[in-house]
Amino acid sequence: MSLTTPDPHANKASWLLRAAHEAAAAQDHPPGALYVVATPIGNLADLTLRGIHLLAQADCVACEDTRHSARLLHLLGLSKPLLACHEHNEAQAAERVIGALRQSQRVVFVSDAGTPAVSDPGAALVAAVRSAGLRVVPVPGPSAVAAALSVAGDANGSGFVFRGFLPARGAQRQAAVAQLAQEPMTQVLFEAPHRMEALRRELAEQLPDRTVTVCKELTKQFESIHTLSAATLIDQLSTEDAHPDREAQPAHERGEFVLVVHAATPRGALDSAAGELDASTQRTLSVLLQELPVKQAVALTAQLTGASRNTLYEAALRLRNAT
Repeated sequence: MSLTTPDPHANKASWLLRAAHEAAAAQDHPPGALYVVATPIGNLADLTLRGIHLLAQADCVACEDTRHSARLLHLLGLSKPLLACHEHNEAQAAERVIGALRQSQRVVFVSDAGTPAVSDPGAALVAAVRSAGLRVVPVPGPSAVAAALSVAGDANGSGFVFRGFLPARGAQRQAAVAQLAQEPMTQVLFEAPHRMEALRRELAEQLPDRTVTVCKELTKQFESIHTLSAATLIDQLSTEDAHPDREAQPAHERGEFVLVVHAATPRGALDSAAGELDASTQRTLSVLLQELPVKQAVALTAQLTGASRNTLYEAALRLRNAT
């Protein structure tokens, strides 16, 4: 009699699949449709019950990286045929997906993290399926864009512009950063860790008076979220990796940054910025501006008075322009 090692995920996965079925089975999910399913951006617990149900019902899973998706399915106690669908083969993969749909199969499409077709493969696949006269069904869930906006606290914003990843270098990148500075609406962009230092400097130079929320490793153990003026990005983010266990985490698991460039302050608010400071704070700022650059004067005034850096910066600009 042979003994096998029990799978530690088996009981949990079985319970989870039952819960997902009970929660989602009341809605019809017909065959012959492509289901675009959002997957976790870091925390597995963020996968929705409906997403789990559709993965369990799928005849085939089209995915950005078959190895990544195989691990996700294993954690759910599932095994499905996988079809690679990434930026280099999306057109060919779409033909195979359409063929499966015409055979009345349910096909689920997932990217490595978050909502497919949002700065990830998927748009071309969806367009091809729709052009073939077949149904595409969204299964919403985790989104780095929505998560970052929800914690930015951008009270001046009304709508947003999604920038995704900026060009990596050269004139195209310079033009993209200049466009960020010219756009008054809230903007969301992604950046890779090895380009963040350059982006911090670019934002500090081009948009010093704008507020920026910087999110790193959203939903993960070492998640960090900072909201500050672009002018102080470099100074205040230098200690973001100071967690004592930070170096133990593999570099490839450290994830991209998500940044929210807050909406530009309305002109009326700028005109009254100095008036929002009490007389003592205004005097402190005025004296320091006579001896120090704007950035240093604002930082020191904030430390001495506790006033908002953004308000101080706006007031400092007005005072400098008035002299």
